[in-house]
Amino acid sequence: MRKGVKVAIVGGVFAAMVGGAGYGGYNFVTALNGDGGGVEKRSGPPSADEVRETTEKFFAAWEKGDAATASSYTNNAADAQAVFGSFVDAARIADVKIEPGEPTGSGDRTVPYSVAATVSYDGKSKKLAYKSRLTVVRGETTGRALVDWRPTVVHPELKAGDRLFVGEAAAPPIEAVDRNGKVLTKEKYPSLGPVLDTLRERYGADAGGTPGVELGIRHTTTNAGDTTLLTLAEGKAGKLETTISAGVQAAAEKAVKKFGESSVVALQPSTGQVLAVANNRQDGFNAAFQGELPPGSTMKIVTAAMLIDNGVTSMNGPAPCPDTATWQSQTFKNLPGLKADESATLANSFERSCNTAFIKLIDEKPLTDASLTEEAQERFGIGRDDWKTGIASMDGKVPPSGGPNRAANAIGQGDVLMNPLNMASVTSTAITGRFRQPYLVSPELDERELATAEGLKASTSSQLKQMMRLTATQGTARTVMAGLSGDIGAKTGSAEIDGQAVADSWFTGFRGDVAAAAMSEGGGRGGEAAGPIVVDVLKAG
Repeated sequence: MRKGVKVAIVGGVFAAMVGGAGYGGYNFVTALNGDGGGVEKRSGPPSADEVRETTEKFFAAWEKGDAATASSYTNNAADAQAVFGSFVDAARIADVKIEPGEPTGSGDRTVPYSVAATVSYDGKSKKLAYKSRLTVVRGETTGRALVDWRPTVVHPELKAGDRLFVGEAAAPPIEAVDRNGKVLTKEKYPSLGPVLDTLRERYGADAGGTPGVELGIRHTTTNAGDTTLLTLAEGKAGKLETTISAGVQAAAEKAVKKFGESSVVALQPSTGQVLAVANNRQDGFNAAFQGELPPGSTMKIVTAAMLIDNGVTSMNGPAPCPDTATWQSQTFKNLPGLKADESATLANSFERSCNTAFIKLIDEKPLTDASLTEEAQERFGIGRDDWKTGIASMDGKVPPSGGPNRAANAIGQGDVLMNPLNMASVTSTAITGRFRQPYLVSPELDERELATAEGLKASTSSQLKQMMRLTATQGTARTVMAGLSGDIGAKTGSAEIDGQAVADSWFTGFRGDVAAAAMSEGGGRGGEAAGPIVVDVLKAG
């Protein structure tokens, strides 16, 4: 579904925005009604009786379609009433019946429940059923037992900024298929849910289908397409071919489930086609394509290319690895356990991921503050904001940086921001010598022009590929890559984030004609979280 659908407007309420609020939001309805006046303000967690009484009243008001009263039993009545208003009016959901379950969680204050209702539009009706849960807390302002407000109270797929609607979809449904014609569904491949929604929004009309009538969620704070909750009248699905490999996608989905806040992308280096994209995140964000985080030492692939292309050193040339290196008053260190080696070559410092070796070399002529930026943009196609993958994506940021950040950028910290899509592309360029812009849908479908870049010299690509092979077989990635056969290579990374106790885990690697990259926020060293994800994907590829 896309913007522009015919949306029901009832009583002047139009698909109200879903708001978010933290614990203790001021309860405006309570204040206006004067509830609690003259009554001693309670403290501490709500009792079992309070939980039961609050949920009974809350559910009763919800079943009656009384948005104001239902909202008055939450700790953010203003935002809650906006959502309930859209539930009743814009989404035309009625005949609500709620069945609460047994309280669970700390103090038995979390109540699961099932919702059964009817959605009606233009003479068409259909039953709606789903499950969710709420938690009862003590209101900070009133001392009352209140439902802790969040959009998922109304529907588990609602997030802050979302809105409900019902109407004729502007975009016809699609039947997305993988590179071999296998149907891709969000039920079988959950990570593809937002991707398929966006593909429908962008290419539904081009795929040749006809729209239906649907209840859905419009995501106003992200670039994701609308999410269909219920189909009242079937449209005709148009077939949309993608570059995804169902087998690799299945492996990616399974791999990210092992680590929280993780994302992975797999590419075919010889074409730039995306084989898989998967995320395991609480916020549902497609960080695999749109994330912006420091990539840690995986960035040393680009930095090594810069050093080679500018004649600073070569794979077998000097790259001493001292315990510390200072650049413009900032001292950089290596990860604990890495021994200094003043006679190290670039290959040795690369495979051991020596930070200080790369810091010491960035001061060599003819390097400038812009050298890494130029290498990323001109050779790897990174950081020019011109990728057209078929869905929303961020193509990396490697800005010119002076001061300490020039050194930090060289080891994937500082001002450098990447995502797994970017780093999988970097690996693809490194091992083939050619930049091929990643894409999910053929550019021939909508005649979009893919980004281009100069690519690498053959000698530079050969050296990078060999250094990645060494990293996989005898360097920092040897343990995690040990189970893979064939032509393999890798680069590990960990990125320190301000205010975060454990570093982000990054890893990129290749096996034959498959390149993959992953990140896991708070996952630690590269081989601890991101590495196993990439290895599982490469095995499937």
